[in-house]
Amino acid sequence: MPSPCDPAHAPAGDVGTALMIIDSRLKGIHDGKTGTSPEQQAMADQFARSLGPQGVREVLDGACTLIYMFMTWLRKTHEEHDKDVIEYVVPNLVATMRMMPKSVRPEAIPTMTGLVIAAGTGLSPSLWRKQYGDWTEAEMTPLEVTAFLLAEHINRITEDPDFATRIITEALSSADQD
Repeated sequence: MPSPCDPAHAPAGDVGTALMIIDSRLKGIHDGKTGTSPEQQAMADQFARSLGPQGVREVLDGACTLIYMFMTWLRKTHEEHDKDVIEYVVPNLVATMRMMPKSVRPEAIPTMTGLVIAAGTGLSPSLWRKQYGDWTEAEMTPLEVTAFLLAEHINRITEDPDFATRIITEALSSADQD
């Protein structure tokens, strides 16, 4: 019986913008910039306002698509080594989020964990989340952190600081060609 959270029924959203945000954070961390300056935050806030409510929803769906794509890549990679992606990815993700109480409030961790587990089991994170209501303001940063941490995890295991961005860019390019 097909799941109502089947990715075939999920909106892809604005994957390009979501990827740009995550890639910018990855590059910032690797360039030694650990925080967001007030100017960067003001620019990000202005950008979000310019998107409007529908545009913000598109970026949220795009972030969920990134999480799904990252977890799909991680699942396939772990399966090649007879390992369970949930067992090897989720505990580290949760432990890292717990060390980030300013960015990820403790009450957001179960939701972000659920998104990752949904994606790791082949479900749409966006549709999984939708069944519990609308996104909250308090979930915006944790969602970004989740996508960032998955991308960083991929980059670490491949020993390539641009690998996660590249696999998404290549997937988008091949989708455009089809």
